[in-house]
Amino acid sequence: MGILDSLSNLLSSPAAKGIEGQLESAIVPVVLSEVLGQGNQGGLSAIVAKLQQAGFGDQVKSWIGSGQNIPITADELQQVLGSDKVKELAARFNIPVDQLSKVLAQQLPTAVDQASPGGHLPHTA
Repeated sequence: MGILDSLSNLLSSPAAKGIEGQLESAIVPVVLSEVLGQGNQGGLSAIVAKLQQAGFGDQVKSWIGSGQNIPITADELQQVLGSDKVKELAARFNIPVDQLSKVLAQQLPTAVDQASPGGHLPHTA
Protein backbone atom coordinates (compact mmCIF):
# COMPACT_ATOMS: atom_id res chain seq x y z
CA MET A 1 0.00 0.00 0.00
CA GLY A 2 1.46 3.35 -1.04
CA ILE A 3 1.50 6.58 0.92
CA LEU A 4 -1.43 7.96 -1.07
CA ASP A 5 -3.51 4.90 -0.21
CA SER A 6 -2.56 5.20 3.45
CA LEU A 7 -3.46 8.87 3.42
CA SER A 8 -6.80 8.23 1.78
CA ASN A 9 -7.62 5.58 4.39
CA LEU A 10 -6.58 7.88 7.21
CA LEU A 11 -8.63 10.78 5.91
CA SER A 12 -11.72 8.66 5.40
CA SER A 13 -11.60 7.20 8.91
CA PRO A 14 -14.05 8.62 11.48
CA ALA A 15 -11.18 9.43 13.85
CA ALA A 16 -9.70 11.85 11.32
CA LYS A 17 -12.90 13.87 10.91
CA GLY A 18 -12.72 17.26 12.56
CA ILE A 19 -9.19 16.88 13.88
CA GLU A 20 -7.35 19.60 12.00
CA GLY A 21 -3.98 18.95 13.63
CA GLN A 22 -3.99 15.32 12.54
CA LEU A 23 -5.17 16.34 9.10
CA GLU A 24 -2.33 18.80 8.74
CA SER A 25 0.33 16.38 9.98
CA ALA A 26 -0.97 13.63 7.69
CA ILE A 27 -1.62 15.58 4.54
CA VAL A 28 0.92 18.37 4.44
CA PRO A 29 3.95 16.19 3.61
CA VAL A 30 2.08 14.43 0.84
CA VAL A 31 0.55 17.56 -0.64
CA LEU A 32 3.83 19.46 -0.42
CA SER A 33 5.57 16.61 -2.24
CA GLU A 34 2.93 16.92 -4.97
CA VAL A 35 3.25 20.70 -5.13
CA LEU A 36 7.03 20.82 -4.83
CA GLY A 37 7.81 17.81 -6.99
CA GLN A 38 8.05 14.14 -6.23
CA GLY A 39 10.69 14.02 -3.53
CA ASN A 40 13.30 16.15 -5.26
CA GLN A 41 14.59 19.60 -4.44
CA GLY A 42 14.01 20.74 -8.02
CA GLY A 43 10.35 21.10 -7.14
CA LEU A 44 11.21 23.33 -4.21
CA SER A 45 13.38 25.53 -6.39
CA ALA A 46 10.58 25.68 -8.95
CA ILE A 47 7.95 26.81 -6.45
CA VAL A 48 10.33 29.37 -4.98
CA ALA A 49 11.02 30.72 -8.48
CA LYS A 50 7.28 30.81 -9.21
CA LEU A 51 6.61 32.75 -6.02
CA GLN A 52 9.41 35.21 -6.75
CA GLN A 53 8.15 35.76 -10.31
CA ALA A 54 4.67 36.40 -8.94
CA GLY A 55 5.95 39.21 -6.71
CA PHE A 56 6.43 37.32 -3.45
CA GLY A 57 10.21 37.67 -3.31
CA ASP A 58 10.16 39.31 0.13
CA GLN A 59 8.20 36.40 1.58
CA VAL A 60 10.51 33.82 -0.02
CA LYS A 61 13.62 35.62 1.24
CA SER A 62 12.20 35.60 4.75
CA TRP A 63 11.50 31.86 4.56
CA ILE A 64 15.03 31.09 3.36
CA GLY A 65 16.64 33.55 5.75
CA SER A 66 17.08 33.12 9.48
CA GLY A 67 14.56 35.75 10.60
CA GLN A 68 10.80 35.76 10.98
CA ASN A 69 8.86 34.14 8.11
CA ILE A 70 6.59 36.61 6.32
CA PRO A 71 3.25 34.89 5.74
CA ILE A 72 1.49 34.30 2.46
CA THR A 73 -2.29 34.11 2.30
CA ALA A 74 -4.21 31.10 1.07
CA ASP A 75 -5.60 33.16 -1.83
CA GLU A 76 -2.14 34.37 -2.87
CA LEU A 77 -0.73 30.86 -2.80
CA GLN A 78 -3.67 29.49 -4.75
CA GLN A 79 -3.10 32.15 -7.43
CA VAL A 80 0.58 31.21 -7.71
CA LEU A 81 0.04 27.44 -7.74
CA GLY A 82 -2.99 27.72 -9.96
CA SER A 83 -6.51 27.10 -8.78
CA ASP A 84 -6.76 24.01 -11.01
CA LYS A 85 -3.79 22.36 -9.24
CA VAL A 86 -5.20 23.20 -5.81
CA LYS A 87 -8.65 21.92 -6.82
CA GLU A 88 -7.09 18.71 -8.16
CA LEU A 89 -5.19 18.09 -4.92
CA ALA A 90 -8.22 18.93 -2.79
CA ALA A 91 -10.39 16.52 -4.78
CA ARG A 92 -7.75 13.78 -4.60
CA PHE A 93 -7.61 13.99 -0.81
CA ASN A 94 -11.29 14.84 -0.32
CA ILE A 95 -10.53 18.12 1.43
CA PRO A 96 -12.31 21.44 0.87
CA VAL A 97 -10.23 23.70 -1.41
CA ASP A 98 -10.29 26.55 1.11
CA GLN A 99 -8.98 24.32 3.88
CA LEU A 100 -6.20 22.89 1.70
CA SER A 101 -5.12 26.38 0.60
CA LYS A 102 -5.10 27.57 4.21
CA VAL A 103 -3.01 24.63 5.41
CA LEU A 104 -0.55 25.01 2.53
CA ALA A 105 -0.20 28.75 3.18
CA GLN A 106 0.55 28.00 6.83
CA GLN A 107 2.98 25.16 6.15
CA LEU A 108 4.85 26.19 2.98
CA PRO A 109 6.96 28.89 4.70
CA THR A 110 8.07 26.35 7.32
CA ALA A 111 8.81 23.72 4.67
CA VAL A 112 10.98 26.15 2.69
CA ASP A 113 12.63 27.35 5.90
CA GLN A 114 13.51 23.79 6.96
CA ALA A 115 14.77 22.91 3.48
CA SER A 116 17.17 25.87 3.44
CA PRO A 117 19.58 25.37 6.34
CA GLY A 118 22.15 28.10 6.55
CA GLY A 119 19.94 30.41 4.51
CA HIS A 120 20.48 28.69 1.17
CA LEU A 121 18.35 26.36 -0.89
CA PRO A 122 20.09 23.13 -1.79
CA HIS A 123 21.37 22.96 -5.35
CA THR A 124 19.96 20.30 -7.63
CA ALA A 125 22.19 18.20 -9.78
